[in-house]
Amino acid sequence: MKKISPFYLKMWKGKVKCLVCGRGCVVSEGEKGYCKTRINEGGQLYTLIYGEVSTIHLSPIEIKPLYHFFPGTYFLSLGSLGCNFLCPGCQNWSIAHRDAERGINKGETRYFSPQEVVDIALKKGGRGISFTYNEPTLWVEYTMDVFKMAKEKGLATNYVTNGYITNEVLEIIAPYLDSFRVDIKGFSEETYYRLAKIKNFQLILENCILAKRKFHIHVEIVTNLIPGFNDKEEEISALASWIVEKLGKDTPWHVTRFFPHLYLSHLPPTPLSTLLRAIEIGKSAGLQFVYLGNVPGSSLQNTYCPECGELLLERNNFTLIKNRLKNKSCPNCGREIPVII
Repeated sequence: MKKISPFYLKMWKGKVKCLVCGRGCVVSEGEKGYCKTRINEGGQLYTLIYGEVSTIHLSPIEIKPLYHFFPGTYFLSLGSLGCNFLCPGCQNWSIAHRDAERGINKGETRYFSPQEVVDIALKKGGRGISFTYNEPTLWVEYTMDVFKMAKEKGLATNYVTNGYITNEVLEIIAPYLDSFRVDIKGFSEETYYRLAKIKNFQLILENCILAKRKFHIHVEIVTNLIPGFNDKEEEISALASWIVEKLGKDTPWHVTRFFPHLYLSHLPPTPLSTLLRAIEIGKSAGLQFVYLGNVPGSSLQNTYCPECGELLLERNNFTLIKNRLKNKSCPNCGREIPVII
């Protein structure tokens, strides 16, 4: 559904500047921005994807991955079309790299009103609603309308995001956003330019800090380690130290295994030794909850008490199979664990 966006500025000669993400696209009449989800018509910026759903599933919150946010529950998870990064190894490239207008015209989406989404989540027994699969911040007009209704019904809300939203738009959605699961793809301009064709990744870091410190949104970080791109120990160490310093040592960090896909199909999967070294670096930096992802059967997907080492939350392939917490505390030593239940 095409709908005018409130997030733009009028420029010269009928051009408009999009205010949603850090690219700040200046869009001429009849043209679309980088993400192909927004178009300038008559000197006004329209979103093309309001309510246009390409994917909808009830899925465990652990698959996001979110490990400290209502563990063991299910969220109605939705995606649309388009992205502002277009990463070369994207696992969801068929929707994220899609020109939204073309996909919608070919019937690749179905319209769901905000009320329908909330009703489905409640009917299916979901604990909340997650916008994921493609970049949810590009869907901000729609997600905000859904979240407002969801909060009225007691549903929790989530973004699975690259974090490249403007500070101003984050502030607008923040009152309705409970959790912010952010991909930090690396810790250098070179890495971000190679993967996402951006250099100012500081905006992503700023948004993580704002979300946690100012808006009190639950934040978890994911880094997918890609051989030859972001797997240098110095970069991993710098990122781990930044998380400790700026977000706190109790912030969950998910170090995940890359598998070859799309334009990075020629690369090998991330060596297990690289992943284990990254986890070691994270813990040495002071992080209390560092998890290994995309390695089925690993005990490093479990949550352990940082005080006494007691197994607290046991997981298997994105499913919580045992919760031993007692009032959010370790049953052995009584240490309080930062988990939202």
